[in-house]
Amino acid sequence: MGPAVLPSTRYAKSGDVHVAYQVFGEGQIDLVFVPGFVSNIENYWEEPSFARWLRKLGSFARIIMFDKRGTGLSDRVAVLPTMDERMDDVRAVMDAAGSKRAAVFGLSEGGSLATLFAAHYPERCRALVLFGAFAKFSSWFPTAERLNAFFDYAEKDWGTGANLNAWAPAKKDDPVFREWWARRERVSASPAAVMALMRMNAMIDISGILPYVRVPTLVIHRTQDPVVNVEGGRQLAKSIPNARLLELPGINHLPYLGDDVDQITNEVAEFLTGEKSAIGGERVLATVLLTDIVDSTKRAEALGDRRWRALLDAHNSIFRRELARFRGTEVKTLGDGFLATFDGPGRAIDCSLALIAAIRSLGIEIRAGLHTGEVEVGENDVRGIAVHVAARVAALAQPSECLVTRTVKDLVAGADIRFTERGKRDLKGLAEAVDLFAAVPARVVVAGRPGS
Repeated sequence: MGPAVLPSTRYAKSGDVHVAYQVFGEGQIDLVFVPGFVSNIENYWEEPSFARWLRKLGSFARIIMFDKRGTGLSDRVAVLPTMDERMDDVRAVMDAAGSKRAAVFGLSEGGSLATLFAAHYPERCRALVLFGAFAKFSSWFPTAERLNAFFDYAEKDWGTGANLNAWAPAKKDDPVFREWWARRERVSASPAAVMALMRMNAMIDISGILPYVRVPTLVIHRTQDPVVNVEGGRQLAKSIPNARLLELPGINHLPYLGDDVDQITNEVAEFLTGEKSAIGGERVLATVLLTDIVDSTKRAEALGDRRWRALLDAHNSIFRRELARFRGTEVKTLGDGFLATFDGPGRAIDCSLALIAAIRSLGIEIRAGLHTGEVEVGENDVRGIAVHVAARVAALAQPSECLVTRTVKDLVAGADIRFTERGKRDLKGLAEAVDLFAAVPARVVVAGRPGS
């Protein structure tokens, strides 16, 4: 999810071209975000991990981000843009946003443009951050065969998200992220535009100007980046005077995915502001749901791998359908269960009961545990005592039972939900015993009309 109120998309005039941009954030410094080779600034906010990362950047800086000419929401152009024209676009967006001097963050191919801008306009650039970037195109596509394979993908499969594994291996089995990735392709550029832009990108070689970058520079690169070879980042850090290289383990090209997202954001914050950011994950109040399939090991052994996999796929499909219906947020799968959060305990209970009934139709049973408390939202995970409590409650639930803590029960007082007492239980990590209750369906939950 993006912020409660999404930033407005506006247009800056760069010559005869309209460049789409957004401004958001609360920091004292301006940070211009230069995207990779295609983008769509409104599409960013549709992916929770991307939106969360942008909000974190906006906690210490005023973010100015834009779609390059020919991509996203900016004007399409008849002639391929030169790097000079693209630098003009950066200046035009800064002027429109009222920014006289800003730090510049260049992602991937956008790093080359950001570096050129810093070298040519040091009076407008106070600092430079490069992530997964390169000076020579060969760091991205080292051989003609690799480049031709990309052109083949763009011609035949662009808009399907089929190349997700090449950019974000950690998300290759996530159907929701894959669909967003496919939409990102479609709304960022057409196949013909992508191929034309890539032919222009193939000419990129800014290695000759690197010694002339005179602004403080931080280069961040993951050692197993599947898109841009880490040597590309090393070359930038070696050739830009006094640049600092932060090399991290990781397999994703995108900065908003991975276990190191908070570390990366903190490093950027300290580099730009001189102070460590308090970023460690957003703390929110949530109702946490943990589920698992009853006797899953025995079931798997009895069915065999193929049939068990098919059953799990059906189980996962039902879970995601019901989760969407009741406005829940999937955090991650747990093999034979799920971890999810809700912004309302009533919806969490209704979803759990609907799941129990729907999944029973597959010939299996699940158990569910719910607890409401503060959690720390990290990258593709939530942490905190509330998660541990929900897990232990789920472990105590009977087959086809939704077991909740008194906190959850008290928060839905007055709702059309009945409970059966299950007594007090000692839960590891809590000083006092906890009252547990089984939620009992008091009404039929009609599809498309979840509880409040």
